[in-house]
Amino acid sequence: MDNEEAYNMWSPTYDSVENKTRDLEARASRSVLSGINFSTVIKLGCGTGKNTAWLAEKARKVVAVDFSAQMLEAARRKINKNNVEFIVADIRNEWDFAPRHADLVTCSLVLEHVENLEFIFSQANEHLSAGSFFYIGELHPFRQYEGSRARFETESGTFILECFTHHLSEYIRAATTHGFSCVDISEWFDGDSPRQTPRIIAFSFQKA
Repeated sequence: MDNEEAYNMWSPTYDSVENKTRDLEARASRSVLSGINFSTVIKLGCGTGKNTAWLAEKARKVVAVDFSAQMLEAARRKINKNNVEFIVADIRNEWDFAPRHADLVTCSLVLEHVENLEFIFSQANEHLSAGSFFYIGELHPFRQYEGSRARFETESGTFILECFTHHLSEYIRAATTHGFSCVDISEWFDGDSPRQTPRIIAFSFQKA
């Protein structure tokens, strides 16, 4: 089973089963993005739309993309707004689905499934206006070093998705190579306790 099939299978239970990583990243994204003004948003890997609904309250237009048709169908059932367009697409290919001159590109728990960060940053640069932002919220690489990976329960047991570990230096290098500066990095902990390994890392990059 590849990741696309896995997310299709996961879609019926994705919102209902406890998921600390999903829920903490949602807090992180709202905290970071609440201080940014945006009108046109490209939401990469929107999944079942848990973050898309919040974005749609603030933006004039949201283009929400995912490679899982079943995840998108779950999002469509929840979000009935004229300013949201759902598109099935693989962000590892050219972003012909995306508008030019967007104000924000955002992705949550997506890039762990993408091997080539450079391509993602290059595409974000092409589709953002100067001075606009690229938000990334991911499982912290420190957690990945300890063996944590995206997974969910199936009738036959736990399925672990294909994931790639991206070091902090990779994000910064890809950003600077493709015309972004890092505005902010924040780390998010279970129970807000910094005495343990952080669960989420959140970046805010700005296009020059």
